[in-house]
Amino acid sequence: MTASSAATDLPAPTRWMQVLTALEQGLLERAAAVRLVLLSALAGEHALLIGPPGTAKSELARRLHVQFDSARYFERLLTRFSTPEELFGPLSLKALEDDRYERLTDGFLPSAGIAFLDEVFKANSAILNALLTLLNERMFDNGQARVPVPLITVVGASNEVPVDDALHAFFDRFLVRIPVQPVSDARFTQLLALAPTDEVQAPQPVTAAERRALLAAARGVALAPSLITACQALRAELQSRGMALSDRRWRQWMDLMRVAAAAEGRATADEIDLWMAPYVASPSPEAAPHLAFWFEAEVLKAQPQTAPWLTRAVEAFEKQLDIEWRAEPEGGDDSAGKLALARAVGMADTGDGMARIVSRTLEAQLRRHYSPVHIQARVAQIAELLDQVQAHARAVAEQHHALAQRLECRLWLPPEDVQRWLSAYTETQALLENLAARLGAARDGFADLPVQTAAAASADASAPEPVQWALEAS
Repeated sequence: MTASSAATDLPAPTRWMQVLTALEQGLLERAAAVRLVLLSALAGEHALLIGPPGTAKSELARRLHVQFDSARYFERLLTRFSTPEELFGPLSLKALEDDRYERLTDGFLPSAGIAFLDEVFKANSAILNALLTLLNERMFDNGQARVPVPLITVVGASNEVPVDDALHAFFDRFLVRIPVQPVSDARFTQLLALAPTDEVQAPQPVTAAERRALLAAARGVALAPSLITACQALRAELQSRGMALSDRRWRQWMDLMRVAAAAEGRATADEIDLWMAPYVASPSPEAAPHLAFWFEAEVLKAQPQTAPWLTRAVEAFEKQLDIEWRAEPEGGDDSAGKLALARAVGMADTGDGMARIVSRTLEAQLRRHYSPVHIQARVAQIAELLDQVQAHARAVAEQHHALAQRLECRLWLPPEDVQRWLSAYTETQALLENLAARLGAARDGFADLPVQTAAAASADASAPEPVQWALEAS
């Protein structure tokens, strides 16, 4: 098949979404696992599910098998007592008669397209050594011959990451490592209410021709400069934490990104494809949250902003406004006592409201008055800051809209991750709107301060000292 014909046969993104929908049916909080397992299979890579028993690891592997046309399935639970015959088939007695050491592999792992190996790290060294060649090179040493196998992907499962250095090479064969946990408390009721489902079927299983077309298209996908820059930053981050990736894993990861981009109809893989970092670059489930945070903060800039400097500024203006509203008149007369009496009258309101109105009128007359210059200076200082806040809020809104547009057609991104990333901008916008509203209220409060008479104002025409706060932008 030529490159042009393969491109013509390339399935539309909706094709892969149909498969994802079928895989995910009835599986709660498994969006990332479903997407990564399918993407790994399409790319010809292997995936490892890490988590306790009863978290749908084997169910996902069985469903994956159904989505691939003509792919034979093999499943085995491995223990330290497992023998090579259980995985690779029994010895051929007929071959032994001819002094050949060969296995009958039909129906065993060497003949499978999709395989699920549970507790994969508990196998003995004889099995693991044979699996290394089979997983990495798609070859099986059967007697004196090395024969190709039709293996598409192996989905491994384990309760924990191996700590034995002897298992590192085998652990490294799984490009994608996906932590899975029991359903959260928030979805527990929904879990209990799930009805039994029949065997899940895709509208049409993925054919070998579709996979070839996708892989051919992936070879033409370019790596964006923004992705290269982000990878360099990630590499430095990993090295600083002792989690460096091998050259082989970097290259395999780039190929996985190319397949993801081709499946979505993109000609370029970009920095957003680094969302897989917690599942590819993390050596353990414990390190995954840090890489997720790194991606959100450094690549997407999708972390809620707290703007403590702005909060301090708003609080400083509110405090100053309260001080100036409560300030007693200057001078040595009995205005302060009258002001206290007016407030007491208002507090003694018996219900008709007249006393409160009278008290407010008297209080306004007896409160300290300010020159127009003073009031204008306060209002102008707030207006300047408010303009900055509103400009920043517009910039955040534009970033939110731009990111939402970029994420809109990304079928491999887990929806809950997309929602979390976008909600970070929403939280920032809400914070800025609240602070802007408080600034506006403070501005109006200063504008409503009692104004001096013309004669008094002319004698006090100096502007006040600006309100101060810690100028530390977050």
